[in-house]
Amino acid sequence: MAPPTGPGRFTRFVRRASSEGKLVVQPRMGFGTVEQMRAGLDAVRIVDAATVGTITVDSYTRVNDHASALLALEKGADLNGFPLVAHGAAATRELLAGIAGDDFPVQVRHGSALPGALFEGLVAAGIDATEGGPVSYCLPYSRVPLAQAVDAWAECCEMLAGTSEPVHLESFGGCMLGQLCPPSLLISLSILEGLFFREHGLRDISVSYAQQTNQQQDLEAIHALRALAKEWLGDTDWHAVLYTYMGVYPRTRQGAYRLLEESARLAARSGTERLIVKTAVEASRIPSITENVDALERAARAAEREAVAEPAGIPDSGIYEEAQAIITHTLTLGSDVGKALVRAFALGHLDIPFCLHQDNANRCRARHRRPWPAHLGRPRRWPIPRARALPGNRQRLTARGLLEMLSYNERRYDHPPRTSHPR
Repeated sequence: MAPPTGPGRFTRFVRRASSEGKLVVQPRMGFGTVEQMRAGLDAVRIVDAATVGTITVDSYTRVNDHASALLALEKGADLNGFPLVAHGAAATRELLAGIAGDDFPVQVRHGSALPGALFEGLVAAGIDATEGGPVSYCLPYSRVPLAQAVDAWAECCEMLAGTSEPVHLESFGGCMLGQLCPPSLLISLSILEGLFFREHGLRDISVSYAQQTNQQQDLEAIHALRALAKEWLGDTDWHAVLYTYMGVYPRTRQGAYRLLEESARLAARSGTERLIVKTAVEASRIPSITENVDALERAARAAEREAVAEPAGIPDSGIYEEAQAIITHTLTLGSDVGKALVRAFALGHLDIPFCLHQDNANRCRARHRRPWPAHLGRPRRWPIPRARALPGNRQRLTARGLLEMLSYNERRYDHPPRTSHPR
């Protein structure tokens, strides 16, 4: 089969929306049955915004326990996502019939370090897009050895590259433990995974970044991500995706709305093409279809209002230079991107703060200091030109200090100052 040329319909949709000045908004939604999932997709499809659909798989499918997923379906048990492999390709095609199309592409979101069976199922079902990566879906979510995940993802990328219609693949590298990582590390991992995808035949990809705790820093980071994607991935069809804050979420409805709308404004200011939203009940339970629709509409309206504002100045604290140094150095460590990634982690040259995976050194630390950007602490073997450490960053981080960092956005959006919006 000849490899596909040009972007697939997922990317064509995102490009068309961007050319019309619209931010594409997308939920993180998944339900166990075909009927529930179809109702969710149909509700998202008719939202008054530029939307793409999401099928988020369940926890059993993520770890390839398809027998347990099938048993849960047979017993009528609740699942926290759609067990695509257990349902099978025919049922998934039935789910998508009359809903998915050029005006409403659909992405499968999963979290699997070894996604071979899932990728076979989504290809057979004609899914438009999926996401993850050999590092971003291995180290945070599994005990699978990194080298094994790299090999599995290489095979999966080649599987997608062999389809007649391009399947879009999004790197989750920009979301690695979110607020606990320096932005330069998130950016470099997303670009490195993009290079890995390209090396294995894919030309239709996206790079990601997760909203953190400082808007100016986030704005700089997204501009650095876009500049580096243009340099390193310029021969691919790529776009950028922003995730609404991935850490401890506000508990009040008002706080959750504030944080969601802030992410939409950030996406609009930075030129980001697509936003993954969160709902008002994110801190307490799995959201309903109605709550997902509400989040999409609120995000779209906030982005529209921001689009008419004056362009923001872009800070320059060295994020671009740090990420460029990490990418460049990592690529010297192996004969291909996969080998380079494995060796970089083995040497501690890539090191995810607070990540407990056995193939991660876990010697690097990041901490928030007013005005709450993520600064490097104890960089050890990081291949960066300078460590942006502030006085006191080498102080021992206590459990209380870590919890205060983790809950920072929850506190400030649930209880903002009376005189100003949280910034």
